[in-house]
Amino acid sequence: MTDILNPFDPAALRLDQTFTDGTAVKKLLTTVPVRKPNRQDFVRVHPDESYRLSPAAIIELRDERENYLVAPAIAADLVAELAAATIYTAINRQGVVHLWPVRLPSPDGKHNAWHRAAADAAEMAMKRWVRITANMSLGAYDVFEAAAKIPDPVWPEATFQELLTIAFRDRFVDRPDHPVILKLRGAL
Repeated sequence: MTDILNPFDPAALRLDQTFTDGTAVKKLLTTVPVRKPNRQDFVRVHPDESYRLSPAAIIELRDERENYLVAPAIAADLVAELAAATIYTAINRQGVVHLWPVRLPSPDGKHNAWHRAAADAAEMAMKRWVRITANMSLGAYDVFEAAAKIPDPVWPEATFQELLTIAFRDRFVDRPDHPVILKLRGAL
C-alpha cells in the first residue's frame, strides 16, 4: 500500500523563510485627494517649502465638494470665481497623502477666522500631529495636538509636482471656456 500524502500535513504546509524573495511590490500613488483634513484625522504637513504652493488660485465647487486649480494666465479674468490659497501637502496616520488648500487673506488684508485657524493648524502640523474640528460657537476650527508621541510620517517619494499632477489631472482650469467656468457663468 502506498502512502498518500495528506495535503493538510503541517510539515507540507510550512512556508520556506525565503518565500517572499523576489516578490516585493511597490505601492503606486494614483490618487491624491484635495481637501481639508477629516475631523477625526491627525495629520502632519510636509515641512519642506517645496511641497507647498502659495499663492495659488483655486475654485471650490461646494456642491460637488471639489477644488480646481486655476492657471495664473487666466486667473485675472476669474477674480469673482476664485480664491487665493496656500496648497499644503499633508498626510494622515494611515499614510494617505492629500493636498490641503488653505485660503489666504483677501486682497484687503481681512482674514476669516476659519481660514486663519486652518493656516495656524497647518503651520503647527509641520512639527507635530494635529487634528482640526469645526466649532460653530467659536466661528473657527479647534486645533488639537495628539496626546501620545506619534512617530514622524513616512512621506511618499513623489515630488510636489507629481502630487499636483495626480491631484488636479482632471481639475485644472487653464482656459476661459473650461466647463467649470462655463458652469459658474451659467453658460453650461
